[in-house]
Amino acid sequence: MPKSKPRAVVSPDAQADLRRLPGNIRRRMVVAIDALEKSPRPARSKRLVMEGENREIRRLRLDKWRVIYLILEEQPFILAIRKRPPYNYEDLKNLIKE
Repeated sequence: MPKSKPRAVVSPDAQADLRRLPGNIRRRMVVAIDALEKSPRPARSKRLVMEGENREIRRLRLDKWRVIYLILEEQPFILAIRKRPPYNYEDLKNLIKE
């Protein structure tokens, strides 16, 4: 039996962020998160560098929205969904701690 790909884990905070999105963006965001399950490092994602953090933190851009996520053993763990601007990644340390 073939090994199944790991599913994306969506934190409770990110689930709440997703519910607050406008309907058309929410649908696109769900598709983008599903795609992360197949390819956790798509070309339009970017690695975020944080001092003292060895885990792979990435952001995926979808228009003005950002999906902030960790990759743990090739499994995407969605931390938050934020709008940029004004979002500037100030809460990144807190997101990772949770």
